[in-house]
Amino acid sequence: MQTTHNGTVVAKFGGSSLADAAQFRKVKAIVRANPHRRFVIPSAPGKRHARDTKITDMLYDCFDEAAKIGDCNKTFAAIEERFNGIISELGLRLDLSKSFAETKAAINRGAGKDFAASRGEYYCGKVLAAFLDFDFLDPAEVIFFDARGRFDSEKTNYVLGDRLTDMTNAVIPGFYGSMSDGSVKTFSRGGSDITGSIVARAANADLYENWTDVSGFLMADPRIISNPLTIQEITYRELRELSYMGATVLHEDAVFPVRAAGIPINIRNTNAPEGAGTLILPSTENMDMRHVITGIAGKKGFSIITIEKAMMNSEIGFGRRVLSVLEKYKISFEHMPSGIDSLCVIVGEKEISGHEADLIHDLEEAAAADSVKIENDLALIAVVGRAMKSAVGTAAKVFKCLANEGINIRMIDQGSSELNIILGVDSPHFELAIRTIYAHFVK
Repeated sequence: MQTTHNGTVVAKFGGSSLADAAQFRKVKAIVRANPHRRFVIPSAPGKRHARDTKITDMLYDCFDEAAKIGDCNKTFAAIEERFNGIISELGLRLDLSKSFAETKAAINRGAGKDFAASRGEYYCGKVLAAFLDFDFLDPAEVIFFDARGRFDSEKTNYVLGDRLTDMTNAVIPGFYGSMSDGSVKTFSRGGSDITGSIVARAANADLYENWTDVSGFLMADPRIISNPLTIQEITYRELRELSYMGATVLHEDAVFPVRAAGIPINIRNTNAPEGAGTLILPSTENMDMRHVITGIAGKKGFSIITIEKAMMNSEIGFGRRVLSVLEKYKISFEHMPSGIDSLCVIVGEKEISGHEADLIHDLEEAAAADSVKIENDLALIAVVGRAMKSAVGTAAKVFKCLANEGINIRMIDQGSSELNIILGVDSPHFELAIRTIYAHFVK
């Protein structure tokens, strides 16, 4: 449901955007360029060059060293040097030496892994707040997890929203919050995206900007397609489909807080701030009929379990019995296309590795199947686009262009919403299939 917002923009900056002092200056210029950018969420400093190490990885090393040999003094000294170098280059009068000593002592005493990892965002936030002359708000005070380690969205939204109403501008570090006992708890890697979304919801923002090192969401993997086009507008549903199939720019869990509040997300490039990037919207009537599809994504490493049984379609509970066997082995399924006398279940190849013979036996027994077979080395490709429902023959065009290249389609799954078409092809044909579809639809 669309809500009324207040003009506020929340800006999250990734690790590459804050890797060194030069990047900090770019961030400051971006923030200062729009006075509505009131709340800023930083990640920990990322790599300055290909052989560099991210601050978060260095902090994980600190935790491991302290657990193994009793102190992390050497690695932590390198972290201090990195932050102090940024502070010096920016000309800040900021002394974090006492805080550094306290953090190092806490890690050496056995403070949790999450606490250690979170300090990259914490110190980056301290430096950025001083550089921007913004208030600093520790997320441990306003972002909460319950006793089972699950994010408490409603408590967070209430407490954080109340704190933000009293602030004109603030830096809120990403990636972490706190448990009910006060201990630090982190989101999964890349979780600063989630923090930004949480802050945008609590601030009732008009826009959540996610600044990174790419100029938006690309229509296809640039490792497969040379210079793919940037998607100008994409809906949350389309983004979810593409992200699930491996397209990664934004942490997929970051979508939900802003989606619930009807807040758009703008993916922008810190190194090319003049670009419009990609706008992610709750919904849009805009249809780019030049391309029809919004994007293509895919993954390798799947298996097809095919169960055949005469008159299967008239047998009540057949699918339930099949899925109960997968549940027994704690195997989740991706897709389940079926025919009159056959049922296919697409699963991760790694999930069934080592269990193939037992699975076949149990499925044969549970379903009284005529035959059960498992085939590996399958790749799945998602062709996604809200315009497909208005374009006649899209599926036929996909099938035809692949057939012309001699690519066999082993599985087809299309939802009634016509938002996406899922195809299964042999893994050796994966890259060629994506290039073929892209070339056919994106002129």
